[in-house]
Amino acid sequence: MTSQESTGSVRSGISERGFRRLSAFIESELGIRMPDTKRIMLESRLQKRLRVLGLPDFETYIDRVFSGDDVEMIHMIDAVTTNKTDFFREPDHFDILSNRLLPAAMTRNPGRSLFSFWSAGCATGEEPYTLAMVLEEFRSTYPGFDYHILASDISSQALQKAFMAVYDAEKVIPVPPGFKRKYLLRSKDPSKVDVRIKKELRDKVEFIRLNFMDDHFPFDGKFDVIFCRNVIIYFDRPTQERLLGHMCGYLRPGGNLILGHSETLTGMSLPLRSLAPTVYERL
Repeated sequence: MTSQESTGSVRSGISERGFRRLSAFIESELGIRMPDTKRIMLESRLQKRLRVLGLPDFETYIDRVFSGDDVEMIHMIDAVTTNKTDFFREPDHFDILSNRLLPAAMTRNPGRSLFSFWSAGCATGEEPYTLAMVLEEFRSTYPGFDYHILASDISSQALQKAFMAVYDAEKVIPVPPGFKRKYLLRSKDPSKVDVRIKKELRDKVEFIRLNFMDDHFPFDGKFDVIFCRNVIIYFDRPTQERLLGHMCGYLRPGGNLILGHSETLTGMSLPLRSLAPTVYERL
């Protein structure tokens, strides 16, 4: 059996020194809080990497990650980041977008046809594809409207799934029946229950890998709407404020920032005003 095929169990957990080394990196480079209470979670998520590599313990693995192995560093980041998302999650945001924010943007920008959207922390793609469906519906009512969606995440693994745009049938249960008929493709193989997002929607979404802790983001221009939902809950308060302040620099005046319902800007000094719960306008 080769080391790549090894399935032996890991002999011990992460040592205090090893955990401190990993948690310091995760907090400083990814912005994700990693207190002692998350040690077991970290061990559980990294054990698969140890088995794949055939390594005997976490200390050997940690030495490898920090030895300059860029490929394994990416695998480690994929393992520790959370990629939970759903189609039409927190659906009231999409109602507000269609009924209030987009008509206001059209009125505010007469003569402009192309509007830009950013799905920040897109995970496996359910949010940007939901957004694309909603924007297609809006475009059918406003023929002069067009859009581009940038979708970013730090997880290469999640982005690969998002780019493929193939989902189990259970994942698309929240998609309204009319949208399913218009925007989803079923496999020609009756034994498969997977569905795929139609090409005309896939072509509207651009996926990039992005670390929120970077000083500069790899794009230019301003966005009309930024979705950053259920992302900042993993960061401490100073990191949240710094990140959202950075995002505001990429948001047009009058543009909108949408957070998750469990997130708040209370006490933060940001150039935003509240329009609705977790929906903000750039001043």
